Amino acid sequence: MIKKIIAIVAICLFSVLTLGGIASAQNEIIGIWKTVSDEGADKGKAKSYVEIFEKDGAYFGKVSKLLLKPQDTLCEKCAGELKNKPVVGMIIIKDMKKTGETDGELGEEYAGGSVMDPDQGKTYKCKIWVKGDVLTLRGFLGIPTLGRSQKWFRVK
Repeated sequence: MIKKIIAIVAICLFSVLTLGGIASAQNEIIGIWKTVSDEGADKGKAKSYVEIFEKDGAYFGKVSKLLLKPQDTLCEKCAGELKNKPVVGMIIIKDMKKTGETDGELGEEYAGGSVMDPDQGKTYKCKIWVKGDVLTLRGFLGIPTLGRSQKWFRVK
């Protein structure tokens, strides 16, 4: 009888832990995200894939594929060591940390890092929110109200 009770408790505990892991994975920033152009003639078109990964407790994002330009496109407007380097493979999101804050509409918040726009060659402070399969990225100078937001979509 005691063995049955222990088995039932173990199954229940495993189920709770597994379902909790699935729920939190839906808001996980790690993965491949499809970016969408929000300006110009390509507005609304899928632009690239960015792979977000964790390294030493921070999150980074690198361009893994271009969808509107050739794969060998170089970052002509970038400055310094990134000038004329391939955009594919370039780390454009750096040093993001999970804040522990959650916005009911936007999801879990990540902040403290930066995002670089290869089209403009400019780097901005960054905040990211993840809710399910939607990532909202806000790049800004100074304060978040002086910036623009984009929605990215998880690639499955």
